[in-house]
Amino acid sequence: MWKLKIAGGHGPWLYSLNNFVGRQIWEFDREAGTPEEREEVRKVQENFTKNRFRYKPNGDLLMRMQLIKENQIDLSIPPVRLGEKEEVTYEAVTTVVRKAVRLNRAIQAKDGH
Repeated sequence: MWKLKIAGGHGPWLYSLNNFVGRQIWEFDREAGTPEEREEVRKVQENFTKNRFRYKPNGDLLMRMQLIKENQIDLSIPPVRLGEKEEVTYEAVTTVVRKAVRLNRAIQAKDGH
């Protein structure tokens, strides 16, 4: 399974003035992940292959899956659905903004990128 390493790269030929902030390296490990995670990755790959000529792909799905798992932020806020005749309320907007901020925090790497 592919694993994203962020802000790493401590090797004899590498140097950094900012502690490798923003550096991203993908590594492959056949033994990594649980069977459920491997199945989820396989489904993402199949979905990409099936729709690659129909839809503009979201190429960072593997990264998002990994970061959401690592950051452990609760994303269970239910979506807000408004009908055509319903008025937008302060509570609805607050819920939507809260949900968006949590998703943004969940997919943010530990180095802030």
